[in-house]
Amino acid sequence: MSGESDLRKLLSGMRPELREGRYVFCTVPGATAPPAGTTPVATVLEAEGLTLVLPQEEADAAGLAYDYTAGWITLRIHSALDAVGLTGAFAAELAAHGLSCNVIAGYHHDHLFVPAERAAEAVAVLEELATRSM
Repeated sequence: MSGESDLRKLLSGMRPELREGRYVFCTVPGATAPPAGTTPVATVLEAEGLTLVLPQEEADAAGLAYDYTAGWITLRIHSALDAVGLTGAFAAELAAHGLSCNVIAGYHHDHLFVPAERAAEAVAVLEELATRSM
């Protein structure tokens, strides 16, 4: 099943959903697999080590260091992996409100990690962008 690629439809149909919890980005130098007892929501293998995106409580329990705590927003529209402009549009809107955004694209949805203390505000900004795009 292919995803949506029309930018107007993508923006108007984002339906941002704030997930429960707080998430952190950690790195494990030299690792190619997550440490035992952790269940990352995402991993990225980089030359410097394995990056993990984990619930904060798992990172704390595993003794993993982090310096950024995020809220996790999922855009509920099924975006095509080759869609053009979606990331740029929501990133620019969030930036205009002073909100950083780290994006991970899944097969079906885009996942945004924004400052935890401003996650609800980020959802409101995205919802307003969706309304303007209709």
